[in-house]
Amino acid sequence: MNKYELALVLNAKVEDDVRTAALEKAKGYIARYGGTITNVDEWGKKKLAYEIQKMREGYYYFIQFEADATCPAELERHVRIMDNVLRYLIVRPEA
Repeated sequence: MNKYELALVLNAKVEDDVRTAALEKAKGYIARYGGTITNVDEWGKKKLAYEIQKMREGYYYFIQFEADATCPAELERHVRIMDNVLRYLIVRPEA
């Protein structure tokens, strides 16, 4: 099992329940492909470095998880097409 981190930037203009549903959907994909979530950091609404889809703010989440090497590719395949996701990044932090 490798350690990974998913950085997720969601649309800040949608309601809280829609944003929570998108977060739960991403967490569900991690679990579906054999991953175990170890920590979820919610940074809240932050100003973006540059405008994305005519939006200046995004809602930031950082999800640490452990999974096999195939999980990040499958997770990226699903997160890429999710509604309300402005940006995402899956990294393997150095130990």
